[in-house]
Amino acid sequence: MAADLIRHPEVALRWGDESACAGMSVGGLAHHLAAQAGTVVRLLAAPPRDAEPVSALEHYRRAAWVHSGLDEEVNVGIRTSADEEASGGPHALDQQVTADLPALPAALAPVLEGTRVPDTVLVPWQGWSLSSADFVLTRTMEVLVHCDDLAASIGVDTPRFPAEAADAVLGLLAAVAAERHGQAAVLRALSRPQRASGSVSAF
Repeated sequence: MAADLIRHPEVALRWGDESACAGMSVGGLAHHLAAQAGTVVRLLAAPPRDAEPVSALEHYRRAAWVHSGLDEEVNVGIRTSADEEASGGPHALDQQVTADLPALPAALAPVLEGTRVPDTVLVPWQGWSLSSADFVLTRTMEVLVHCDDLAASIGVDTPRFPAEAADAVLGLLAAVAAERHGQAAVLRALSRPQRASGSVSAF
């Protein structure tokens, strides 16, 4: 699903254009999206750490990019890095996707089977660990959100995701949004728009 979107001909045609993520090219966005699969494979292949994992919500409480403006260093760095990694062009990205996708089932098997001991995954760019399930959830969120970004960037419909993945990501986003804006604000935005106070974006 994400791979099909990344390989859409319009992505290659608009590679150097600005994407729906302001300041990031379509190629950079496609690369950032595709990188999620490789990140899952790479980090789940690393030995588990003994460090106590933090929750998914705590992960987003701590992550600097969540609380920084679009033009602050941490977010500029994410966009710049993605654009630099996309400099190899669409063909190089297609080769990366072709290599990463077949490795995903084996990487995810211990997570699905509950056999990873201890059940922790170090997130090296943050410096803390998550449970394997929460780590995969954070990557799934990235995939779904950036699929929507990439679809908007090339003028196609956003893919319809499997219900299990979409439900988990929507639950995560609602929880992060409630922490940022309050339960009542999210409740009203979802059920009583006439009393909604404004945006309840998670990020």
